Amino acid sequence: MKVALVCPASLPATQFGGIVFLAVDLAREISELGHDVTIYTTDLDFSNGSNKFNKNLPRLEKTEKFRINRTHVWFSLKLFFINSSMLKQIEKDKPDIIHTIGLRSYQSIVAWRASKKLKIPLIVSDQGGLTTHPFLTQSSIVLQILYKIQNYFIKKIINDSTAISAANEYEKEIFLGINQKSNIKIIRNGVNLETLVSKQNFREKYEIDSKFVLFVGRFSKSKGIETLIHSLNIIKNEKEIVDTKLVIMGVDFGFEKEMEELIKKFNLSDRIVIIKNPPREDVISAYGESEFLVLPSQWELSPLVPLESFAFKKPVISTRSHGIPFTVKDGKTGILVEPENPNELSNAIIKLLLDDKLREQLGVSGYNFVHEECNCVSMAKNSLRLYEQVLENNDNK
Repeated sequence: MKVALVCPASLPATQFGGIVFLAVDLAREISELGHDVTIYTTDLDFSNGSNKFNKNLPRLEKTEKFRINRTHVWFSLKLFFINSSMLKQIEKDKPDIIHTIGLRSYQSIVAWRASKKLKIPLIVSDQGGLTTHPFLTQSSIVLQILYKIQNYFIKKIINDSTAISAANEYEKEIFLGINQKSNIKIIRNGVNLETLVSKQNFREKYEIDSKFVLFVGRFSKSKGIETLIHSLNIIKNEKEIVDTKLVIMGVDFGFEKEMEELIKKFNLSDRIVIIKNPPREDVISAYGESEFLVLPSQWELSPLVPLESFAFKKPVISTRSHGIPFTVKDGKTGILVEPENPNELSNAIIKLLLDDKLREQLGVSGYNFVHEECNCVSMAKNSLRLYEQVLENNDNK
């Protein structure tokens, strides 16, 4: 089977987020099973910022047993990257099936057009927030108008898709709200457990001489960093945690300056370590040496960061917002609080810091969850099964 995976970013832009890892893990696992897989993407590389594109990246790169086909972005607005020559690349290669990941992208429009031109099945995954992401209502008037125009194409893509791969029941309901007749299969997101192995001493590298709790993600208001800093300010003088620090690791998506000003305002510079644009290996080692992960997001669809934390038997404190409860099970693999509630969040942080037995219990449960269900091997096998079913039905038409 010749598979085209289409997405807005791929290696080396790992800091773009979950879409990169999902596509790469699918490509790796499905190609290992003997199929011909190519990721069609942009030349985003994150070396100098969140919207930097690098013409020096290989146009066609063989990675393990799959390929990455990059085309240059000549215009971008926020996370909408236009690389119009991608369409010709897909048409030239003539795949048997196309799977696009990230519907709020120009690349999903290209995938849709290619599937119609080549008359081949189109599988759709989102991971970006079709109707529920805060930026859809909190952006400027101009951007909100552009999002509404984008919605026209999203509905066309969903209506014309052969099947939809949804990460959880929450996302399935969103898709059904757009088209009740959609063919939807729930395929859980998974992480690559083989790569989640710490190979260095994180505390030594960053000169951290105390216990720490960890945040990993974009420096964005929707990630709840403001709430996290407020919660630390509430409990900073509690004697039980006076020697515990907060480590914040990520890439700026518009909130870095405000974050740093808030830390300075509360005199928390000696309690918070900020690591900007961290190498992937540093993020992995941080998971292993942390007490637990805190992800106080206002919105998440099906986050991968908690799954990575679970791989190290580290529990997660997060919120009850949107799709998060399908990844972090309250009282089983972590603790869930209301979003934008620093008092509730601070109480959860103290509770987990002071209860070694609870941390271990939740961490082991999370570890079992990713090993049994949310790993990239299971994700790839389930996706491949969907591809085969779709192609078989297509041949019988």
